[in-house]
Amino acid sequence: QVQVVESGGGLVQAGGSLRLSCALSGNMASIVEHAWHRESPGKMREQVANLLKPSLTTNYLDSVKGRFTISGDHAKSKVYLQMDSLRPEDTGVYYCRAVHIFNGRYTDAWGQGTQVTVYS
Repeated sequence: QVQVVESGGGLVQAGGSLRLSCALSGNMASIVEHAWHRESPGKMREQVANLLKPSLTTNYLDSVKGRFTISGDHAKSKVYLQMDSLRPEDTGVYYCRAVHIFNGRYTDAWGQGTQVTVYS
């Protein structure tokens, strides 16, 4: 199994930056995908970025392209979401997800979420 814990959220002025961290534990070798999702007020949870293993291909929500960067540090068992040029519409609870293989099945591990609030 894999466990994830997010950190790094906070209150930031529009135009500012934040870096979210996702600490991973458990069977790291079983992870095939890392992703960050967000749940904004009045909206359904959406995926903002993902990173596929082993290709390290990344994908981004159109509205965050060029502003957000997902990356991983294997040695530290962490995944990051660098968020620059933040906008008020980026406000929401951000969740880390790790897709891993458990008992022969693709399984999601979610964190508890970290709040990001961007004010104008």
